[in-house]
Amino acid sequence: MPRCGHIALAGRPNAGKSSLLNALVGAHLAIVSPKPQSTRMPVIGLLTRGETQFVLHDLPGLLDPTYALQERMRGMAQEELARVRAILHLHPATEGPAPPFWPLTGLPSPLETPVLTVYTKIDLTPAPDPAALAVSATTGQGLEALVAALEPRLPEQPFEFDAEDVGTQPLRFFAAEYLREAAFELLGDEVPYALTAEVEEFREHAKPVYIRVSLLVERDSQKGIVIGAGGRTLKAIGQHARARLEDLLGEQVFLDCWVKVSRDWRRKAHLLTALGFPEPRGIRP
Repeated sequence: MPRCGHIALAGRPNAGKSSLLNALVGAHLAIVSPKPQSTRMPVIGLLTRGETQFVLHDLPGLLDPTYALQERMRGMAQEELARVRAILHLHPATEGPAPPFWPLTGLPSPLETPVLTVYTKIDLTPAPDPAALAVSATTGQGLEALVAALEPRLPEQPFEFDAEDVGTQPLRFFAAEYLREAAFELLGDEVPYALTAEVEEFREHAKPVYIRVSLLVERDSQKGIVIGAGGRTLKAIGQHARARLEDLLGEQVFLDCWVKVSRDWRRKAHLLTALGFPEPRGIRP
């Protein structure tokens, strides 16, 4: 009988969740940045090995929210934690022993879901506990042991997805995410957090694939930074995202990017809802 189950990759911001997801599925699904809080929405990757399918949920970093967007990010993480069969608590080995997991979640009380602590970034330093699960997304060390530890925890049931699939989100989702990844890489510390991407048109059957995207920032000064002198920064952001998309799609992409100001969008409930960030529903164990 095949096995199939949902697993959360959870932890504080910058714990290596997205890097681990990408390493496990063998594709660049989740955006990766040395800056924390780059993941805003859960990204689902699929790893199918023989008779087992692992449905991996890369969650936003668990933090104490200070504005509306962060509240919704934590709400999405809490909802995902409530529906998976196992939780991997990721903690960088460079930061010493992992703290207790459930206080990080902001939930009123622990769930019954089993939690496995996994130390990440062990290519930089050994795990504090030699007996713990420990991995490096960079070198691949420990990945097979992690998969082996997870497999018996998944229920015996049919696969939910095609065995050849590596992700579940629509292509529009990745167009927006790859643009944000480029912003985190090419812009300074502040602007990427004030930027989001909204796909306005996606013609998947055009040759090349045509995608029109608005990059939204909160202030006029940020708009100028994103565009750059002579449009050079915006061009570089688009080139980065287009390369990622063409690798994912296996065909050419025409990416049409515009920059707009949507004042204080991170703090306005109606704008967050319009941009696809759902209102927290409140999880009760």
